[in-house]
Order: sequence, then structure tokens, then C-alpha cells
Amino acid sequence: MSEQLDQDNIRPADEPIQSKEDIKKDFQGLLGSTKKFLSELLDIRTNTDQEATKEAIIADIPFKGHTSWILICSIFIASVGLNANSTAVVIGAMLISPLMGPILGMGMSLAINDIDTLRRSLKNLAVMVVLSVLTAYLFFAIFPLQEESSELLARTKPDIRDVLIAFFGGLALVIARAKKGTIASVIFGVAIATALMPPLCTVGFGLAIGNWSYVGGALLLFGINTIFIALATFLVLKLLRFPMVRYANSKRRRLIARLVSLTALAVMIPAGWIFWGVYQEFRFMSDANKFIQENVAPYKFTKDGRFLKDLSVLNYKRDKASTIELIFMGNEGVPESVIATWESNMKQNFDDLDNCELKVIQGSQSEQGSQLKYVEELYRSQKSELLGKDEKIRLLETELKRLSKLNARQIPFQDISAEAQTNYENLEYLAFSNAIRTDFKKLDTVSVFEAKWKRDAKRVDIVKDAKKLHSWLKVRLKDSTILLTEIIQD
Repeated sequence: MSEQLDQDNIRPADEPIQSKEDIKKDFQGLLGSTKKFLSELLDIRTNTDQEATKEAIIADIPFKGHTSWILICSIFIASVGLNANSTAVVIGAMLISPLMGPILGMGMSLAINDIDTLRRSLKNLAVMVVLSVLTAYLFFAIFPLQEESSELLARTKPDIRDVLIAFFGGLALVIARAKKGTIASVIFGVAIATALMPPLCTVGFGLAIGNWSYVGGALLLFGINTIFIALATFLVLKLLRFPMVRYANSKRRRLIARLVSLTALAVMIPAGWIFWGVYQEFRFMSDANKFIQENVAPYKFTKDGRFLKDLSVLNYKRDKASTIELIFMGNEGVPESVIATWESNMKQNFDDLDNCELKVIQGSQSEQGSQLKYVEELYRSQKSELLGKDEKIRLLETELKRLSKLNARQIPFQDISAEAQTNYENLEYLAFSNAIRTDFKKLDTVSVFEAKWKRDAKRVDIVKDAKKLHSWLKVRLKDSTILLTEIIQD
């Protein structure tokens, strides 16, 4: 029986289990199926309407008639939204702004060597930008903001995220434009995300108040949006292999090809420069925050000290030494040895902070009045940075209240003693000190005055004057918790 089973398990020599060639064919088939699936999933060329896309982009380039009035309306809406600090109104201005048309026209004309379309796009974009800035300037000159709003300040300091938003927003926009049956929701979403109109309104505001840092920051943001949307358009249309514009004259065709290539290069160079700059700033900010989190924040004070992390300033400079400014408050300072350790760790463990300067600003030792003055100055100097950042404003207000309370307890003792001596002839001398009092539930600081009366004064007069002096001190110093004690004569 066992011999029969063994014979059944023996395969003929001409029936191998599976050859290497069969395994290879199966693997190639799997790769082919995967490639086909991904091609069907991601390929956009089969559903692209090239002629309709070109016509739609070219139709949005001209700036006249209806388009000019739409632009003027969107400028006013954006300016009002910035003035009122209304996100919804600013979004409305983004949706109706026609600025996207010439930018797409620039990207398309570079991709297909269309010099005439490029010329019209640049001219119309320049006119739109000038008109937008001029209108915003006039608006803010007539209706100035009381103070900078968070919506406005958000457009003055672009970073790496704005570059990514502009580039991927441009990709989404041109892909939606190229699809048969344009996806309107994508176009609206990109208009909101890339926000072309608010930066130009911020430029007008900066010119109206004479703040050139606002002008420069907002122009940089608008430049980032413009360049990277055009770049995304150029890349997508090249990928979709849009046909190049044909010219009858071969010499003219070569000339135009060179001009377009030079223009594309001129766009790519600032795009790369801007991207590298904001990327370097992003790395600096990331390392600086990590350094603070790992080294400064864990430091423990033994007495009255406090690190104001949210008020610390990270100042990135591209061509100069960047700075990290740490703010401390309280009656206890950070030892020099600790600061030296922080500087050593910063330069050794963080490559992007190697040339950074560490500044440590500490509150005056036991000088509440000086601390209060410093915090008030800090609030004014950093006000534009803090607007729209509620947690920082609350922190400043809390610190101001605390220091104001301490400052209010500063007794003008020299004036008080002179007035008391004039009003109470039996008073020999007056002393003052702060004392800590507790009801075993909480601690409180109270002001204590000690009065010593002349030996020849009658007891009834001393009691009467002491009562009047106590009441006068409470009213004079506006503090109902003041205590008055009598020094017993020897």
C-alpha cells in the first residue's frame, strides 16, 4: 500500500513544479497590471481638451470693460475686509478677483512659445497690479485703520508654506482648467488658497501709513503667488504636451523660442531664490523653536522667575547674523554660566543656528516699576506682531496687571512721612514695611506702618491721632488693607 502512495507522489520528469521563466512572467504581469492601474488612476492626458483650455485661458487675459470693474469691486471689498478684520469678506474678494487670468496666460504662453500671449499677459497683469495698489492706497488714506488687523498682518511675512500653497494651488488650478468640463469648485478653492488680492491691498495700506516693511512683505507674497502659479501652469502644460505655436518664418520662430526661454529662465531664477530664502527661514525657525523647547523651557527657577516663551523673538536675517531674543521676568535672573551653556548647545547641536546670536533680556531685579515700564515698551514695540494672536495678548495683559499691582504697592514714603509730620504734631517718627499675612488658605502682602508718639503726649490724644492717621493713610494710598501699629515707649 505504501509503495502505491509513493508512486502516486512521483511527477513525470516533463512536468516541472514551476520554472524561473514562469515566475518572471507572472511578476512582469503583476507589474504591468499595477502600471495600467496607476496610469488609469493618475493620467490626465486622455481627458484633456487642449483647444478649449487655451481658449478659456486666453479669454481671461484681457483687462477691459467688465473685467476692470470686477477688479475695482474686488479691491474695495478686500480693503473693507482688511479694515474690518473680516475673514469672510476677504474670502469674497478673493473669489471675484480676475487677477488669475493673466498669470495663467503667462504660464501657458511660456509653455507653448506664444510671444503675443505672453506680451498681453504681462501688460494686463502690470495694469491690474498698479490699479489695485493705487485703489487700495486711496482707500486706506481716506479710511485709515485704527490699528493693524490680523488679516492684514498675515500678508506681510510669507514663509515656506506660502510657496507650497501657491505651487500646488497652481497645479490644481491648471489641471482643473485642462479637464473636459472644467471643475469650478477647484477654481474657487485655489482663488481662496492663493489669495492674490489681499497682498496688493496690504501694499496699498503700507504705502498709506508709510510702513515699507509691510509693502516689501506683501509684494514678496504676491510675487511668490504669481511666480509659482505660472510655474505650475508651465509644467502641467508641458506635461500635457500642448502644441507649440507655429510661425511661418523659421528665423522668427527661433528668435521667439530664445526670448521665451530667456523669460522662463528669468522667472525660474527668482522662483528658486525665493524658495531657497523661505526654506532657509523655515529651517531657522524650526531649529530655534526646538532649541528653546529642549534647553530654555525646562530651566527651573528657585525663586521668583519666569520665562516668557510667547514673547521671545526669533529674528531671521538672510545675509546677516540671525538672533534669538529670550524674555525673562521676575526677581531672579538666569546665571551667566547657564546662558553660556545654552549658547554652546545652540552652536554645537543645531546647524542652522551656528551663526545665530543669543540675546537674553531679564527683568530688573526687585524693581517692579522698571519691569512694568519694560513690559509696556515691549507691548508697544511688538504690538504689530501680537495682533491676531490672542494667547500672546492675554499673556501680556496678565503680566501688565501683575506688575501694575506690584507697582501700585510702591509707597511714596518720603512724601507720606512729610505730610504726616505736618498734620500730627505728636508723631515722633513713622516707619513702613511690607508684611506677608495668611489666613491659612492664601497668602497676601499688606503694607504696615509703625508710629511712635512723643512721650509727653496725652494717651487720649495719641489714640485719637492714631485713628485719624490710620484712616488718612487708607484714603491717601487708596488701600483699605493698610495696617498701623504703635511702637510702645520704653
